Amino acid sequence: MSYDTLISLIGQFGYAALFLALWFGIIGLPIPDEVIVMTGGSVTSNGVLHMVPAFIVTYLGVISGLSLGYVLGRLLGATVLDKLRRKKKMDKYLVFSEKLIQKYGSFSLCIGYFFPVIRHVLPYLMGLNKMSFRRYALLSYTTGLVWTTIFFILGRSVGSHVEEIGHLLYRDGIWVLSALFVALVLYHIIRDRI
Repeated sequence: MSYDTLISLIGQFGYAALFLALWFGIIGLPIPDEVIVMTGGSVTSNGVLHMVPAFIVTYLGVISGLSLGYVLGRLLGATVLDKLRRKKKMDKYLVFSEKLIQKYGSFSLCIGYFFPVIRHVLPYLMGLNKMSFRRYALLSYTTGLVWTTIFFILGRSVGSHVEEIGHLLYRDGIWVLSALFVALVLYHIIRDRI
């Protein structure tokens, strides 16, 4: 699915397209979650969708997709993990995720949200490691709310440049996000003073 297809689906199916694109993100849709969430913000700035319902549906899509990963890890366990390890592309993400868990424990869920692919691997590993769903939900849903808010607002701010910025974020991660956040804050401060 391309960005243009996503925009077309949102125009045709509205809020449901946003939700399903994020829910199916767990199986590896070719559009990064950052782009989908920013697109949700972008389409509210041009009036295609209303802001509050679009944000709620986007947030629910994010947490439901990642919760599916947790449930799959809990139910399917090591069988799927062994299959993932055989894929060279996935092995580096699994190793990185395991190192995060070793270093930060359950708080790696909070850190992992800001790394593409890792955000999908960690819930699976947390389910596999039998983290309680209550703890998972507390950490993941809270961080998910912050993550969704950041990218949704960013999408409202950048409008039609969502695709380019989203792919840049996907490639370079948290460093680009930090730079964009600082640039937006400075822009608003300077704009308000002029």
